[in-house]
Amino acid sequence: MTDTPARLLALLSLLQSRPVWNGTELAERLGVTTRTVRTDIERLRGLDYPVHATRGATGGYRLGAGGKLPPLLLDDEEAVAVAIGLRAGRGIAGIEAASARALAKLEQVLPPRLRPAVEALSSAVEHAPENTATDAPDPEVDPTVLRAVATAIHGTELLRFDYDDTPRLVEPYRLLSWQRRWYLVARDPTTGDWDVYRADRLAPRMRTHRRFTPTPIEDGDYTAFAMRQVASSGWAVHARLRVDAPAETVLARINPAVGVVEAVDAATSVLVTGADTLETVAVFSGMLGLDFTVESPPELRPLLRALAERYARA
Repeated sequence: MTDTPARLLALLSLLQSRPVWNGTELAERLGVTTRTVRTDIERLRGLDYPVHATRGATGGYRLGAGGKLPPLLLDDEEAVAVAIGLRAGRGIAGIEAASARALAKLEQVLPPRLRPAVEALSSAVEHAPENTATDAPDPEVDPTVLRAVATAIHGTELLRFDYDDTPRLVEPYRLLSWQRRWYLVARDPTTGDWDVYRADRLAPRMRTHRRFTPTPIEDGDYTAFAMRQVASSGWAVHARLRVDAPAETVLARINPAVGVVEAVDAATSVLVTGADTLETVAVFSGMLGLDFTVESPPELRPLLRALAERYARA
């Protein structure tokens, strides 16, 4: 490859495609000598691309993080995937506007051969309303919150934040996206207790820069734990229903995140469930298809009575 600008772009694309390349591999891919590769690496550095080099048998060239975001080179499939993904960004404050700006930049430089695929998908795909399971508005999460939490998780660093105006210090382990909401799975370093926190109710404080030794959750399944915790305590409102059916029958009719079931005896169980509003609890309680009695809260009873009368009139 004798054209220097084209060769530099090809070299940059290779460096972006995997973590480390040695000089011989790059030379073979580009059809040049290792000396030319070294010269081209210096040219990229002159253009502010942070290319790092290590010596030895396992050494090579690596594209590192610099002071600014360099241009990225995408292949055809990557470009189409990014364009589609940018159209789907939701649930994080400001992400739709940022996605639109990034998409406009990408579409401006898309090769003509890729435009029909992106335009076809854009014109054929629409997003139906996502908020269909509750009458509460969708919560939005500040992207700086997710970034702070993810940084602490990645660095195994203690995370300090205010949660509903209460200060917390935790060992952060996982971020979970579920039902248009973001949750943090974390452990209290003092008590060893695990808990789940809604990201939209979380306000990070300054970084602690204090590392911790990870303690894996008992069964290793952070998602399952989060689902159980959300069902029992992660909703805005909760209800306790005594159901006239065995626990296994109730469990077979609900999603694990809908509630926690406790056996009372062979024919009776208790379902602890929740939602964003009591109106939602009232609607979904009837979908059990089983007789039940409201143990708490008392405010749920008039809502069920009003629903029963409305259904009867229908």
